[in-house]
Amino acid sequence: MIGVTGTGDWPGLDVLEAQQVAVGDLVDAPEGVQGLPFVVHLPERGPLGTLVGRALAMLVDLPAELGPHGWKLADRPGADLARGRALLREDGDALAVAGHGYAGPLVVPVLGPVTLAASVYLARGDRVLADAGAFRELTQSLAAGVAEHLAALVRAVPGAVPRVLVHEPLLAPATAGVLPTFSGYARLRSVPGPLAAERIGEVVRATRAAGAEDVAVHGGAAWSTVSTIAGTGADGLAIEVAGLGEAGWERVAAVVEDGLRLWAHLPPQASSQCAGPDAVGQARTLTAPWRSVGLPAAGLADVVLLAGPSEGTPDQARGALAGVVRAARAVAEVAYS
Repeated sequence: MIGVTGTGDWPGLDVLEAQQVAVGDLVDAPEGVQGLPFVVHLPERGPLGTLVGRALAMLVDLPAELGPHGWKLADRPGADLARGRALLREDGDALAVAGHGYAGPLVVPVLGPVTLAASVYLARGDRVLADAGAFRELTQSLAAGVAEHLAALVRAVPGAVPRVLVHEPLLAPATAGVLPTFSGYARLRSVPGPLAAERIGEVVRATRAAGAEDVAVHGGAAWSTVSTIAGTGADGLAIEVAGLGEAGWERVAAVVEDGLRLWAHLPPQASSQCAGPDAVGQARTLTAPWRSVGLPAAGLADVVLLAGPSEGTPDQARGALAGVVRAARAVAEVAYS
């Protein structure tokens, strides 16, 4: 059955309200669509509310702090780390309320090790990604921290079965060698694809050992990440389907035929004053190229549709999520036709 979930990003500052929507609206998905409730994060709360801040709060025995130029590793735990961990606990409490009595899949978005290492600086140096030893240590700490995070979420909602979505938006620039150094006058050395896959794979394996039912890795919009993600051992490939092009879809088709489940991140739904929201057109950004590369229509029933990141107001985000549910019904019509 075709699934629908979110990337985790949600506007506003009320985490309980957001979590109630992310659980309640998807539990009530219509027949033929499997709603997959997800854990929200609220970037409008500041650096600690982003995926980077949340990931740093999860690290085990590797403290970090906010510096003048962003996040950096620290010699000892400080106030930033304490506030970040407090937010995680607050979010867990909100999930416990919103998910009271719920039993079923729960999508847990986390930041992957490549993007985290590209987003954080050494205590005295450049990006963590530039130091092989620090990159390895950060990955190990993140893998352990994500496992503890999953355990905390299952304690909050005992009936939840985690399905992890690992976000890697900087995977493409990291492997292409185009990330700037701290000075901005040079570029970091590229991370070989097999090494990136190995590091992400450590997190994938840790989540499985912690009870995750399956794991998908989101490489953003770049189809150049598909091969690397396929080498991580993940169960699914998440990618923005708008603008993939023929070459990108051919690469996606190859890994889908090899057994990876596609998590299709749809573009925002178009709308007009006359016709209203165009759910069919949104669905067609997936169904048309899927069939053009020769994938069987019946295989669309195994796809998970992703909504977000959500912009605007919480009400607009809720409407966008409902729109993707409607698009899922349009995809299902193609799958079962």
